[in-house]
Amino acid sequence: MSKDEKRWMRKIADFGCIVCFNEKRGYVPASVHHILRNGKRIDHFHTIPLCPTHHQTGVNTPLFVSRHPWKREFENRYGSESELLEQITEYMSA
Repeated sequence: MSKDEKRWMRKIADFGCIVCFNEKRGYVPASVHHILRNGKRIDHFHTIPLCPTHHQTGVNTPLFVSRHPWKREFENRYGSESELLEQITEYMSA
């Protein structure tokens, strides 16, 4: 992993969960979710910050849905991973 990739991932994790931000929940600590293409990581820049609940706790309730394993439902509610990446990229460049 390059220094720029490490910097990017640190910056987006520090931003907090992009879904919670969009849902007006304020700052919620996040980890980095890698966007996949054909089941493989693209690189460390194709990442979005997600809290544990929106990332990988496996919940699917009226209030929350996790990306893992509920990708389709997650994207129906919150937008595609590409859209969320575009959004966090805009925030990071502002």
